[in-house]
Amino acid sequence: MAGLLARYTHWLHTQWPAGTVEKLPLSGENGVTNLPGVRVVGDLTGIPLLKFSSFTGARAVRAILREPEFQKPADGRGKLESELLDLAIIGGGVAGVSAAIEAKKAGLRFVVLEATALFSTVVNFPKEKPIYTYPTEMKLEGGLQFTAGVKEALLEEMEAQRHQAGIEPTPGRVERIEATGGESVLHLAEGTPLRARRVIVAIGRSGNFRKLAVPGEELAKVYNRLFDPKEFASKNALVVGGGDSALETAIALTSAGAHVTLSYRRKEFSRAKPENVAKIETLAQNGDAEVEVERPSSERVNPAMTRGLQRGQGGSLQLALGTEVTRIEPAQILLRSETEAALPNDVVFTMLGREAPLDFFRRSGLRIAGEGTPSGWLALGAFLAFCIFVYFWKSGGFAETWLDPWPGNMSVIVSSLGSWFEAQVADRSTLLGTLAVSLRSRSFYYTLAYSVAIVAFGIGRMRRRKTPYVTLQTTVLIAVQMIPLFLLPEVILPYLGYNGAFDHGIGRTIGDNLFESYIPEAQYLAREWPDWGHPRAYWRAYGFVLAWPLMVYNVFTDAPILWWLLISFFQTFVIIPLLIWRWGKGAYCGWICSCGALAETMGDQQRHKMPHG
Repeated sequence: MAGLLARYTHWLHTQWPAGTVEKLPLSGENGVTNLPGVRVVGDLTGIPLLKFSSFTGARAVRAILREPEFQKPADGRGKLESELLDLAIIGGGVAGVSAAIEAKKAGLRFVVLEATALFSTVVNFPKEKPIYTYPTEMKLEGGLQFTAGVKEALLEEMEAQRHQAGIEPTPGRVERIEATGGESVLHLAEGTPLRARRVIVAIGRSGNFRKLAVPGEELAKVYNRLFDPKEFASKNALVVGGGDSALETAIALTSAGAHVTLSYRRKEFSRAKPENVAKIETLAQNGDAEVEVERPSSERVNPAMTRGLQRGQGGSLQLALGTEVTRIEPAQILLRSETEAALPNDVVFTMLGREAPLDFFRRSGLRIAGEGTPSGWLALGAFLAFCIFVYFWKSGGFAETWLDPWPGNMSVIVSSLGSWFEAQVADRSTLLGTLAVSLRSRSFYYTLAYSVAIVAFGIGRMRRRKTPYVTLQTTVLIAVQMIPLFLLPEVILPYLGYNGAFDHGIGRTIGDNLFESYIPEAQYLAREWPDWGHPRAYWRAYGFVLAWPLMVYNVFTDAPILWWLLISFFQTFVIIPLLIWRWGKGAYCGWICSCGALAETMGDQQRHKMPHG
């Protein structure tokens, strides 16, 4: 049975890489961060598209120009003011150069600092890779423009625009940013710190890759990232490195049909995970062996390779331990151990590690989405404690009596407001009289809090995401939560009951078969209502929306009710499958269910903090 379940799970999900969510700096409108005067643009905003990178870079500069504080002249500080830049741009990629073009137009004193090479992300695309500049209908008003359709032409186009704008980068690696006294100090790995009134961080998500520092490393066939292993099927590939990224790259290339040489300067792998070393040794003996990398160490460096992605014959893998690359040539590479050997070669991957941008953000004090802070952990602990309290207060646990006599005395509290209120509470056929009874139930407050959360976060979501789809979806979710999942069981049905809707005829039939009475029939007809709450099980009405097994108590009960058994079966095995067949898996969870309502509204600003995959 365990093997059958494992095969089913593999077929259903695990044969396909799940991916991970990469951490990014927290940023707001136009890239603002928690550091005064520092903005992030490009890939760091979460949208890895060329047009958006150009757009965010140019837009950030325009936003800086509109800042009232920036429009004021810098405070006079004598000779030192000649060293104060208006703007420092960290990173010479698409976003950074676009910001520089906009800064040039505005006449700002600025510098572009680049640690490696301009447009390095595009440079690392495979040869002749098609470029899709989505969204196609988006028209850029500033920054770099894009018309080319392949990598090489795109690089030429961007370089031409850079030269025309007179943008020249300054080599330099920024170690950290220090915001102080209305300006920022950029501490460099080498050289004197720079001072700037504003800073734009455009370093992308990949960070700085280490280099071999050998002749030929600048050739177009040398990469430090692997995008699609299948592009190199049947090619002679060299992978350099001994860490997990290098081994996972070699595994992916071999599995895709490449003939791989893995060069590492030491005699054995000491830094990689044991499971990756075992896979490498297996492939070295048999290139057709079924090995896979479901979760690569860094998806910014190499992709997953699972059995579901492998097609055709595997390649071959040769281990070249204790060797170093001395030269890279167009058709071969030179490796040196005790002697120097030349190997035929089509492509080289230098997987020597990188300095991830997260380290830079942490050193600079930039907050990162999903990373905890002491205050954040305290808030989480307080929220969990509150949730535990609510659960055990509502459900009869250790906290049941903590707030006594509230809410059992709500009728008394409302009556104390005056004679009119007292008369209304005494007559349950009035709306206030019905509500006063509901106010004595703990579940009323739990449902009220749930509904308020969906309404409040839903309104916020619609304000942030002003699209017809989000507006319609959120409005439907709010309406479903407020009417059938709150007002109907807590107010409307009890009010109808107290006014005789379930006393006779078809109303009596509906009431007895959906909301059974808790009191004897004679007492019910005599209007002798119980002091502790409503006389019928109106809470079962939640089952009109919450299908089984979400509303488990309408089915699993000591006295099953036929109508609810039929309704639950029809919902779960007829209505919901039809909704999914017609509109997809999110039709019920994303448009009707209260769980999905909270996920779509409150979760809209929280889901990025959760574990994924």
